[in-house]
Formats: sequence, structure tokens, C-alpha cells
Amino acid sequence: MAVAVAASCAQAQVPQGAQQYRALLVRTAHASWGMDAPVAVFAAQVHQESAWRADAVSHVGAQGLAQFMPATTKWIAGLHPDLASQQPFNPAWSFRALVTYDRWLYDRAPARYSPHDRMWVALRSYNGGLGHWQQEAASTGLAQPSRAQVDAACGKARRAAVHCKENLGYPHRILVVIQPRYLQWGPGL
Repeated sequence: MAVAVAASCAQAQVPQGAQQYRALLVRTAHASWGMDAPVAVFAAQVHQESAWRADAVSHVGAQGLAQFMPATTKWIAGLHPDLASQQPFNPAWSFRALVTYDRWLYDRAPARYSPHDRMWVALRSYNGGLGHWQQEAASTGLAQPSRAQVDAACGKARRAAVHCKENLGYPHRILVVIQPRYLQWGPGL
């Protein structure tokens, strides 16, 4: 009974507006990542980014469900032909862009890391830039720093320390706080 109540509470925390996008997000995730795609992570990320509002615009100009900045929209359009239309307010485009960019970032995380830690790095990079994460890894002075060691180096390279709370909180919120709400949608990490 307690498990059923917990699952019901978690599902209740999924915004009603999210349900209309479930099938599209699942199809998009499977097309890009395969059948073992971390669908629950992507759903949690959209939840965090835009609260499932396709027309969302942040105070800094990030747009759509995936909250892409205009420069990132242009960059990813050059990276992947399916994204050439640059339509951040189109849900199909936005989901393709999110899972494509997450895959690109995940593939650049150290292969020796666990899938969870690789996604953590991808999410930190989505939020604050891969270059910042790479500089922080280098600033440890270690040949193969752990994810925790790189996290501890936040603010010791190009990123101002004032941004570390948000950047470190971003993957935590997605992977630990929000992801459990979406586990019925598909696998998580």
C-alpha cells in the first residue's frame, strides 16, 4: 500500500500539461538514444527547464520546452540536419534538440564514469557549458578526476563561484528530485 501511495503522489507531481507530450518525448528519446534511453531524465529536464510550457521564454532569452538560447539553437542546427529549421517553440524540434544535445554532452563525459555520473556531467554542461566543466576538471590537477572531484573544483577555473550553486544544483534536482516522478514514462538513471 505504501508503494502505491508513493507512486500516486509522485505521479500527482507531474504537471497535467506534461501528459500531452509524453508519447512524443518517448519516441524522440528512443530514436536518438535507443530503447534504453533515459526517458525519465529527459522528462525531468523538461520539467525543470520549462515546466512543460512550449511558449516559455526565460529572463535571459532561453526559449521553448528545452530552453535553448538563440546561439545554442543556431549551433545545434549546424550539428544535426534534423534541427536545421531552428524552431525552439515547436515541441518536436525542442525534444529532438534536447535529447541530441544531451547525447552529444554525454558522449563527451569520461567513459570511465558510471552512466549516472556521465549524465550528471552532461546536465551540468547543458546548464553551464561543457567548456566550464572541462576547465574545472583540468583545474583539479588530476589525470582522471572523479565527478565529485570536478564538482568540488566548481568556480576554480573560468566559471565564477557565484554560479556553482545553480550549476551543481541543476543535475541534482533533475536526477534526484524530479526524475522519480517520471519513472513510469520510461527508464531513468
